[in-house]
Amino acid sequence: MLDAQVTKAAPSLLYMVKQVELVVRSHLDELVKPSGITALQYTALTVLERHDGRSAAQLARDSFVTAQSISDVVRSLETRGLVRRERNPRNRRELLILLTDAGRELLARHAGPVRELEERMVRDLTAHQAEQFRQALSKSWHALS
Repeated sequence: MLDAQVTKAAPSLLYMVKQVELVVRSHLDELVKPSGITALQYTALTVLERHDGRSAAQLARDSFVTAQSISDVVRSLETRGLVRRERNPRNRRELLILLTDAGRELLARHAGPVRELEERMVRDLTAHQAEQFRQALSKSWHALS
C-alpha cells in the first residue's frame, strides 16, 4: 500500500520563473493595450529609454527576442512614430534605433501603472526582501548570460 503522505516535490525554479514571466506579460499586455502596443513593443521602448541609439541586433538581445522579431517590432513602432532610425555616424552601414518624443510620452503615461504592477508583484515582501529578489534575479541572469 502506498504511503498516504506522499511528499510532492516543489516546482523547479525554472518553472516558477516562467510562471512569473507569463503572468507579468499578461498583465503588461493589458496595461499597454489601450495605447495600441504589445508587451514586447513596450519592452523594446523601455530598452531604448535606458540605452537610446541601439542597433537592431543590440535591441533584439536586450529585448530578449530574435533579430526577425525585433525587425517587425521596430517597423510597427516606427510606423506609429514611437521610434526612428538613423545612420550610425561611425558606421554608415548600420542603422540606429532611437526613441522619439512620442515614444517617451507613451512610456511616461504607462510609468505609474507599470510601477503599480511591479509593487503588486512584491507587495508581500519587505523592502529588503524585494531588493534581495532583484539582486537574485540579476545574479541568475548573469550566470546564464
